[in-house]
Amino acid sequence: MKTQVIEINENNIDAQAQAGLQKAGDILKNGGLVAFPTETVYGLGGDALNPESSKKIYAAKGRPSDNPLIVHIYRTEDLVPITRGVPQAAYDLAEAFWPGPLTMIMNKSDLVPYETTGGMDTVAIRMPSNRIAAALIRTGGGFIAAPSANTSGRPSPTLAQYCIEDLDGKVDMIIDGGQVGIGLESTIVDLTVDVPMILRPGYITLEMLQKVLGNVEVDRTIIDGNSKLKPKAPGMKYRHYAPKGDLTIVEGTQEHVTQYINRMAAEKMAEGEKVGIISTDATYGDYKADVVRSAGKREDEETIARELFHILREFDDEQVTVMYSESFDDKGIGQAIMNRLLKAAGHHVEHV
Repeated sequence: MKTQVIEINENNIDAQAQAGLQKAGDILKNGGLVAFPTETVYGLGGDALNPESSKKIYAAKGRPSDNPLIVHIYRTEDLVPITRGVPQAAYDLAEAFWPGPLTMIMNKSDLVPYETTGGMDTVAIRMPSNRIAAALIRTGGGFIAAPSANTSGRPSPTLAQYCIEDLDGKVDMIIDGGQVGIGLESTIVDLTVDVPMILRPGYITLEMLQKVLGNVEVDRTIIDGNSKLKPKAPGMKYRHYAPKGDLTIVEGTQEHVTQYINRMAAEKMAEGEKVGIISTDATYGDYKADVVRSAGKREDEETIARELFHILREFDDEQVTVMYSESFDDKGIGQAIMNRLLKAAGHHVEHV
């Protein structure tokens, strides 16, 4: 398969871009696959109501077939045909956060095939705010299943070049819309339980959800690396976001963290490993390794979120074999950052 790559500027969807989007939409309607930008990360889209399209997504990514896909829509009324009743909580959250980086889980209707939901009787749904994504969903039939556009387990792509790296020759088209804005996948909240429950943290935080719904809980499997439960949402069961090398998160006082990372980096480099370190702006100059990258200022968690997957991909580009990262606050967006780091590290954490 030859993969076509087209460029579209989200801020200038002109006639040429419209023609490209129409072609992409036709690909989706005919059972093909298209990678496209959203405000979170790049997604790999297929017709959510076509079981063969969902099978193609799993095959292209090398993704386990019991790992549910998210159905992307472009208007709230499209919740009705793909669910068995829309709870009031869904409308309340949609009014507050859609279009945007929030995914809601509801009971699925018969219209949604089990191939899309990973065999579950529930369906994960979101409405992206990226204008390219919204236009593609509209031209592609209205219901697009789309996990992140990467090989399963690898860091999610925040640039089209990483979609090309992972999926060239496996999908029909890749839409290059530039760097994404958020850099972490959407928050996922389960609305099929008595108390709404976060299954994956993201840009929409626990505190933000509580302001709308009141009582909201966080699923324990978010921080449990040994859970054997069947995943109700993408990313809950399997190792995700992982670079090719080995990543360790180091927790403790900043002084002890810096000393430990530098000591381990020196030992590993002496053994012939290529070492990468994830720091912040404040500590960037304190580290010595083959590759040191700052994720930004600790007080600017949105920047850290946006840079995290990009840094992990850069480490792969630099052929880094051993990586160390400072830990981050686990409140607010920091919870999402630490969730991704823990999964990328296979929950390998050193306390110093």
